[in-house]
Amino acid sequence: MPMFKLGFIINPIAGIGGSVALKGSDGEGIAEQAIALGAKPMANARAKQALTVLLPYKNALTLYTVNGDMGETLAKELGFNYQVVYRSPTTKTCFKDTENAVDSLISAGIDLLLFAGGDGTARNISHRVGDNFPVLGIPAGCKIHSGVYAVTPTAAGRIVELMVTHQLVTLTEADVMDIDESLFREGVVKAKRYGEMQVPAELRYVQATKSGGKELDELVLQDIAADIIDKMDDALVVIGSGSTTAFLMEELGLNNTLLGVDVVHEQRLLANDVTEPQLWQLLHQHKGSIKLVITLIGGQGHIFGRGNQQLSPRIIREIGKENILIIATKAKLTALASRPLIADTGDNTLDDELSGFMPVITGYNDQVYYPVSSPQ
Repeated sequence: MPMFKLGFIINPIAGIGGSVALKGSDGEGIAEQAIALGAKPMANARAKQALTVLLPYKNALTLYTVNGDMGETLAKELGFNYQVVYRSPTTKTCFKDTENAVDSLISAGIDLLLFAGGDGTARNISHRVGDNFPVLGIPAGCKIHSGVYAVTPTAAGRIVELMVTHQLVTLTEADVMDIDESLFREGVVKAKRYGEMQVPAELRYVQATKSGGKELDELVLQDIAADIIDKMDDALVVIGSGSTTAFLMEELGLNNTLLGVDVVHEQRLLANDVTEPQLWQLLHQHKGSIKLVITLIGGQGHIFGRGNQQLSPRIIREIGKENILIIATKAKLTALASRPLIADTGDNTLDDELSGFMPVITGYNDQVYYPVSSPQ
């Protein structure tokens, strides 16, 4: 059998602003600002999860990649056969490096382009490959609206595994989406379709394009909000991102960060749009009970790991699984077509601990038990 030629690119700063409430990495100086606030690059760690799946097939594939943290470092660490086909002229990489690297990889005759990043990275790549070359994204950014990404990093590895072992995988077209991060930081979501790319179609592993519609049944949302308000008591309540949790904040009459994490105590706003370190400090200052209210991403099912990186593994552990309140309408759950909710915290042990069935509040004194899965 011929050697599988896997193109491999990492955007090293993808999603770096997530844990410090900067909502991404796009924009001049954002990465530097995130690092100054204590953020750590996570894209290489996410890419490592995907490549680890392929370790048994080292002799069946060769990685064609970029120097340094854009791919070479990880390929060397894991012991893959690899070739560097593009070298960035500087250590501070930018979107031009991604686009130039894609040109070099395509010229090298790769079979598939695997990349780690967010929607901005997907846009950069689509500028070069269009809709006539197979690509697959490893989710590593804050914004993952595009349908070209696997559900989790491990799932990306599973898809490549199918191809490396010569199993039949259908190619399908998926939308490349992105939003304006300057508006995103102000709580405004404005998504735009930038084109399509071909992706290997394996429904267990490739995500749907993020649903962007608002809840239609306001009465159901009012019932959910009423139930949560009854459960607040004197607890410190951490409110996750999303339109469903935003409705709860509206019912409380409090300012809400649609795309961030807020903190409420005794139905009063304690803090808006907190960073992970700020949230950690608030949890340790509070002596009473703590609750976390989250919802799922419509059409995808993620409860952790997308758009709420402030809720880090240590934060989730500090709060405790028993104090996590998941809220969603039954219509939103039905739209998942029996697919489980996904806990993709970046900590495999914690993901396993969160797996199983968890109650989802779907109305006033109304809840269902729904499966939660760790990344596969």
